[in-house]
Amino acid sequence: MRSGPVSPRFTALIVASALFMENMDSSVIATSLPAIARDIVADPIALKLAFTSYLLSLAVFIPVSGWAADRFGARTVFASAIAVFTAGSIACGLSSSLEGFVLARVLQGLGGAMMTPVGRLVVLRSAPKHEIVDLIAWLTTPALIGPLIGPPLGGFISTYFHWRWIFWINVPVGILGIALALLYVPNIMAPDRPRFDRVGFVLSGLGLSGLVFGLSVLGQELIPLKVAVVLVAVGSVSTLLYVRHARRTPHAILDLKLFRLPTFRASVTGGSLFRVGIGAIPFLLPLMLQLGLGMTAFQSGSLTFVAAIGALTMKLTAAPLVRRFGFKRLLVLNGFVSAGFVFLTGLFALGVPSAVIITVLLVGGFLRSLQFTCLNTVAYAEVSHAAMSRATSLSSVVQQVSLSTGVAVGALVLETLRAARPGETILASDFLVGFCVVGAITLVAPFVFARLPRDAGAEMARRRDPDEEDAAEGALPAK
Repeated sequence: MRSGPVSPRFTALIVASALFMENMDSSVIATSLPAIARDIVADPIALKLAFTSYLLSLAVFIPVSGWAADRFGARTVFASAIAVFTAGSIACGLSSSLEGFVLARVLQGLGGAMMTPVGRLVVLRSAPKHEIVDLIAWLTTPALIGPLIGPPLGGFISTYFHWRWIFWINVPVGILGIALALLYVPNIMAPDRPRFDRVGFVLSGLGLSGLVFGLSVLGQELIPLKVAVVLVAVGSVSTLLYVRHARRTPHAILDLKLFRLPTFRASVTGGSLFRVGIGAIPFLLPLMLQLGLGMTAFQSGSLTFVAAIGALTMKLTAAPLVRRFGFKRLLVLNGFVSAGFVFLTGLFALGVPSAVIITVLLVGGFLRSLQFTCLNTVAYAEVSHAAMSRATSLSSVVQQVSLSTGVAVGALVLETLRAARPGETILASDFLVGFCVVGAITLVAPFVFARLPRDAGAEMARRRDPDEEDAAEGALPAK
């Protein structure tokens, strides 16, 4: 292992190599769902399980990530997680049935559950708070290259080669990520390591898996309706039992006491509503372009990748915008505008020129990326270094649940509309309704952000309180 100090910025770029692999994988799958469905003889909408099973696996195992990093060291856990994710990618490429594909995605999720939160934890613990805005931008910029090349690459591979190669290209990226992690990522451990909360892990796992998977299969013929209802009920009861358990346990696996911090509470709760709508886009948009508008996978991917260009461009301006306007103002105003762009995306179903699609996706990608950067930064404004591992675990769990909820809601709208007509065909107008539903949920988020203090995250933004700025300005001699 390499000895000596490593630049926090370089550490962030190493972590980003893992995020690159994960984000590219998700964006490629979204574009290739119809091709995968044809090959394994499955309903394209049923393949939402490829999304939700992965997100479900993340939600169940992320709570372990913080404890594992504190116990075994961040480098050990991070490198192992990349190895598991890479193994899951190989399994996805070898799958020949819906069940096998879903199980392989669960294995990928197990790796991703440890990979992203632990990587973020390393970055958060390696730098002072006033540098975190810049480091979050460095952390996410290479990760955005994945969605940038993912849709056109996935569409090209699915159209002209075979979709299985989509997963096998993760292998060299994974090997590179493991090598860089072992060489340069510090093996950070917490000096005070509490005992593992086994009861909390079981209750949170049952609660999250029951709710997410139960909601995902409602309306499908994959399992009987009664079973899906029972899963949701078990998940709800287990979640309530976990909340009771967490209140009585000093070191619960998901520390709900963090919700007492105003910035963390607003970021997680408002961010959840925002991610429900945004999480549905990677699922609904490629299906709308291919099943609703008749595009090929390559044509679809060649259009949707421009959203990642907008997101990548935003990273160059994130820190200056935060320092100029502050977190609260950006989250509220940009939240409303971003929700509007979710509705605009649904209008593609009516048949609009490609230039309009490209413009909406480009600007929408910029705005959504700005919102995510603000959310992922301000959440830790009041979190101590000792509580960082618990905060990243809880925040990551809620993020994955909200993203999977967005997929489930979007799919449920399509399934309901399709079942109401003869032949159960999917129409382009169904996607307009789906985008309107998830857009309405996204529209609620800015009202949550409006409750933030005016100076929320000022230390991270390197901004003084507005009252202090006014006082300082008033103290200047008149000219």
